Amino acid sequence: MTNLLRRATSGFIYAVLFITAIMYSKESYIILISFFGLISLREFLKLLKFNNSVIYLLFVGLILLPYIPIHPFFIKLLLALSLSGSVQLLLNLLFKRKKYPLNSIQKFDICIRYLLFSFTFLILLPFVNGVYEQSVILTLIILIWVNDSFAFFVGKNLGKRKLFESVSPKKTVEGFFGGVLFSLITAFILSYFCDFLSLTNLIVISLIAAILGTAGDLVESKFKRQANTKDSGNIMPGHGGILDRLDSLLFVAPFVYLYIHYLI
Repeated sequence: MTNLLRRATSGFIYAVLFITAIMYSKESYIILISFFGLISLREFLKLLKFNNSVIYLLFVGLILLPYIPIHPFFIKLLLALSLSGSVQLLLNLLFKRKKYPLNSIQKFDICIRYLLFSFTFLILLPFVNGVYEQSVILTLIILIWVNDSFAFFVGKNLGKRKLFESVSPKKTVEGFFGGVLFSLITAFILSYFCDFLSLTNLIVISLIAAILGTAGDLVESKFKRQANTKDSGNIMPGHGGILDRLDSLLFVAPFVYLYIHYLI
């Protein structure tokens, strides 16, 4: 089996599994994201060369949040901590801080604020006023997949200027803007099918998905570069690890949660 065929097959299985879990029920969605989360956590800890069983216990506790009564202040606190972790990673990326995290305390901290809380808000994202809104998570996934696909296609055929060569040599400025453009086009198309989100909201979410999704990919690429490895894992032939497939979605999830739950 050629690498292209392996990549296409594993990508198809991943997409079918993801969409089926979203559409079937809220329980199947939570179970799948929790499963992906445990694998991603293991991959991330391996990248950091860090092992701490407390992080796994915290993750198990956080995935139960949709089923227990929680004070709104607690969710806001988690969101603030999550967003602070994302902003810190963006600043480290933009200012080219050579290595982060440096020690066990920083590794524990970024595992919580970056990975665990991102998965927490990915799980909580489609639950709007206590109702499981499938269209929210489906829309976000479609926008991210469109951005990734067209950024790759445009970059490969038209790309000349490197976007962030020190972290990801293959990404180009032309590919980035191609991904943003086609994400916006997709938002217009989705507005005819999505009753829950208006066209304006879809445009905003498409921009968040395209811009911050690319940033999330670069953030994870930097972790891999620091670990001197190409992929976070090998569970998906031709793609790498689960974290490699979810990096954009994870980085975007807290920001989209903020927009949908507090700004709309």
